[in-house]
Amino acid sequence: MKWPALKRTPRLGPGLVTLAMLAGLVAEWTLVSWLKDAALAALGVRLSPYVSQVIDLVVSLLLFGFIMRFIGKAFFHWRMTIFTVLNDALSRIARGDFSVSVPVEETGNDTRKNPVLEVAVNINQVAEALQRMEAMRQEFISNVSHEIQSPLTSIRGFAQALREGGLSEETRQHYLATIEAESRRLSRLSENLLRLSSLDSKAQAPVPRRYRLDSQLREVALAAEPQWTAKGLDIEADLDAVYQTADEDMLNQVWTNLVHNAIKFTPAGGRIGLELRLEGGQALVRLTDSGIGLSREDLPFVFDRFYKADKARSRTDASGGSGLGLAIARKIVELHGGRIEALSEGLGKGSCFTVRLPSAEPYLKAPEPASSDTSSEQGAQPDVSAGCAPASIAAPEAPSSGSHARR
Repeated sequence: MKWPALKRTPRLGPGLVTLAMLAGLVAEWTLVSWLKDAALAALGVRLSPYVSQVIDLVVSLLLFGFIMRFIGKAFFHWRMTIFTVLNDALSRIARGDFSVSVPVEETGNDTRKNPVLEVAVNINQVAEALQRMEAMRQEFISNVSHEIQSPLTSIRGFAQALREGGLSEETRQHYLATIEAESRRLSRLSENLLRLSSLDSKAQAPVPRRYRLDSQLREVALAAEPQWTAKGLDIEADLDAVYQTADEDMLNQVWTNLVHNAIKFTPAGGRIGLELRLEGGQALVRLTDSGIGLSREDLPFVFDRFYKADKARSRTDASGGSGLGLAIARKIVELHGGRIEALSEGLGKGSCFTVRLPSAEPYLKAPEPASSDTSSEQGAQPDVSAGCAPASIAAPEAPSSGSHARR
């Protein structure tokens, strides 16, 4: 169905409409009186002024009523055409066709809004939003199906090989270990999907409490010590003492995801820097690494669900993750009213993840005795606003009033 374009035309106010109708009635009355006088003169008939005025009035009102009825029918047909177009568009949306687009043509300089045309514009916006959501839903289903199918295929293949027998004990143990790893991968995927669904529906609302954020970051880094020790990574922590009011368990998931990502994508012998600063009532957490980095094309999508910037890691790689960790981290940070960003100078140049959280305050403690050579031992403090290069984070040689540690 080809819909006519709905035009946004200038609208006359009630006063102007009334004046126009009165002017039309006067013009019509004048025309009827002139035609009547001409006809009577041609016929040679003379009427009294009273009868002449009555004839003018009756004929003028009848003609005016006929004209108004004609205009009313034309206006009603135009209105019904608009409502037919809008109703057809809504019916198609209700049937799941989100490619609806009601043509709206804006004309004239009148800035006042036409309610009917505003409805058409809103219908177009709703259709576009639903179309985007449908595309995201289809992509989500495709990604979930792919993520589930890969480990299931591995499990089925190795299970069949085990059932056939004739395998050495070493090969058999390898197959069993692979099946166990793929099962754990499925379990993690299920847990992450459930967590993400709970966060989206806001069924899991944050339960804020006041706690030491620097202590939490230090504990997360220490918990990952077996991973970064195995790769020979140099971990540097420069943490100010900060109190944070937030859901401690939720934020622990954020730091865990970021730290594990940094370890995973940093080659052996690389560096990881963890930094915490207090800026204007906000906690600024910055995690840098000297890993594989992110390309300019990947940066806008790193927090999308199932997005994997490292194309070298296939979906069949059990260590590659599901691509949900950063999406969960962003959702948790946003639920706390914060913001998370990713920066990188390019592939092979490392990456930097910055998290800003409100409701932070300094941890105040009794001052320690001053030392004459303290300033010379500490050196200059790093400038956290200078950028996100991994080399910008360096642990001082001696602890200051904050909590500084080199792991």
